[in-house]
Amino acid sequence: MIHVIATIRLNPGTRAAFLDVFHKLVPLVLAEDGCLAYGPTVDEPTGLAVQELAGEDAVVVVEQWASPDALRAHSAAPHMADYRVAVKDYVRGVSLLVLRPA
Repeated sequence: MIHVIATIRLNPGTRAAFLDVFHKLVPLVLAEDGCLAYGPTVDEPTGLAVQELAGEDAVVVVEQWASPDALRAHSAAPHMADYRVAVKDYVRGVSLLVLRPA
């Protein structure tokens, strides 16, 4: 199993529109072979001194996949290509952390 933390940096003021598109994608991804968990998250301020915030113009996608091969197949899925086109005007950049349990 692997974990993926995908931070999506958005153009200012576009998070709600981005999430409208993203929420339609989630069931398609959850139905993929090897997808164990997949969902968008946003900051939940806690007041903890060590907490980092992604900010108002970001969405962090928390994912679990059965294997790196499942993640690679996800990246190449046709619905992911459609999603990338649908959100291109909202997204400034994406960074990925791919992690395995230690």
